[in-house]
Amino acid sequence: MTKNTPAPGESIHAVDPRDHVATALRDLACGESVSAHGERFIVRADVPKGHKIATRVVRSGDDVLKYGWPIGRATADIAVGDHVHVHNVITRLEGVEGYAFAPLPPAGAPSADTRTFQGFRRKNGRAGTRNEIWVLCTVGCVANTARRIAEKANQRFAGRVDGVYAFPHPFGCSQLGDDLAHTRKLIAALASHPNAGGVLILGLGCENNQLKALLESAPDIDRERLKGFTTQMVEDELEDGLAAVEALVEIAEKDRREPVPVSELVVGLKCGGSDGFSGITANPLVGRIADKVAEAGGTPVLTEIPEIFGAENVLLQRAASREVFDAAVAVIDDFKRYFIEANQPIYENPSPGNIAGGITSLEEKSLGAVQKGGRAPLVEVLRYGETVGRHGLTLLEAPGNDAVSSTALTAAGATVILFTTGRGTPLGFPAPTLKIASNSGLAQRKPGWIDFDAGQVLEGVSMDVAAENLMDLVIETASGKTTKAELNGEREIALWKSGVTL
Repeated sequence: MTKNTPAPGESIHAVDPRDHVATALRDLACGESVSAHGERFIVRADVPKGHKIATRVVRSGDDVLKYGWPIGRATADIAVGDHVHVHNVITRLEGVEGYAFAPLPPAGAPSADTRTFQGFRRKNGRAGTRNEIWVLCTVGCVANTARRIAEKANQRFAGRVDGVYAFPHPFGCSQLGDDLAHTRKLIAALASHPNAGGVLILGLGCENNQLKALLESAPDIDRERLKGFTTQMVEDELEDGLAAVEALVEIAEKDRREPVPVSELVVGLKCGGSDGFSGITANPLVGRIADKVAEAGGTPVLTEIPEIFGAENVLLQRAASREVFDAAVAVIDDFKRYFIEANQPIYENPSPGNIAGGITSLEEKSLGAVQKGGRAPLVEVLRYGETVGRHGLTLLEAPGNDAVSSTALTAAGATVILFTTGRGTPLGFPAPTLKIASNSGLAQRKPGWIDFDAGQVLEGVSMDVAAENLMDLVIETASGKTTKAELNGEREIALWKSGVTL
């Protein structure tokens, strides 16, 4: 996929020379003159900033190209200068498709990136970017108890670790089968996360998600840094919880940051509240970071499987082996069947906010979204709740929902999350989350939410320079620099509820 960036002073921008459309870099008025592909033409209708304008004639029924790939099919004849959006383009997606594997050429040696971040070495060999105490729960019945323990512990043990945080959820009781297994796997994976210098897990006692079974499913947990009890079996759960946290703090406060190579970074890649600029600025910029991390031997992790629909081949053609290709196809097809079996269309996306921002179809959204994965070979595919095991670009099974997928990224081992957005969101997650604006207007309007302005590449800053600056910020964040979400106390988890409730 071509990744050229706009030249200073452009009013529209076509990503690929094969494209039928360009993106308006400002509001365009009917009757004004603009240029693309070396030719000038007249705007035939008002086109809002971030929306598409036709740069070539498209006949009704023909594919409409953006990023060099189809983003849908024209439902009417489209003339040069027309506004191109949901009124004249419809998705091409229908159901499960067929894919063909093609071996990649041999990869070159990893980049000799000698940069380091100041991280925390853990007993299991992983490296954390924070040294916190996490309070988790097996079941929603003790969610508020977990919050109260964390609040009191933060007051009582302030300054001794990077903080005490509760991550409650409403599940764990009336769940069965795979649905229960999902909850158990996610909590167990969070309990072994390297950003947690200690973990307290609260149970109730009568729930389906039994504490003993949860712990048995998590062999990677450092038992010296784990406390847990069922609240039905103690007299005062708050005091017992605070005593457990104090014991964990006494261990974790001895930890010190030390130089850790970039090859040990695990970076989650996420987008939310996307707009027409996300695929031009923020997502390809994050793709540069994914490539830098992968080339250095680190692990970028891409997820949001429904937001790959329509762009599968961009990713599948980079599968490092037949095994990885087959695993990726299985995850994609399983997710499509998940929609179909629920009697839902697989293309029920983009969201109203995406559409208002200029995204017309799921294919367009997906082709912009997969750019967060850069160009590195795809080396591993994880199912929901699994953790990274290889170095290099990884695909993780999870839905597009911001909180669910970001929680899954954290559970998979992400120690920093890069979250691109064109509309903005205050949400934060257990791993430090950098919010990257696709446009400068958002960055200026929401400075309390946004950590990095990718809109600068629309205003003359080269993508290479922006990528170096963002990589510096990633390393600073991994070394302890506080994100805006952390400053705002925005830390949430959300679990994927996919089954029946008793």
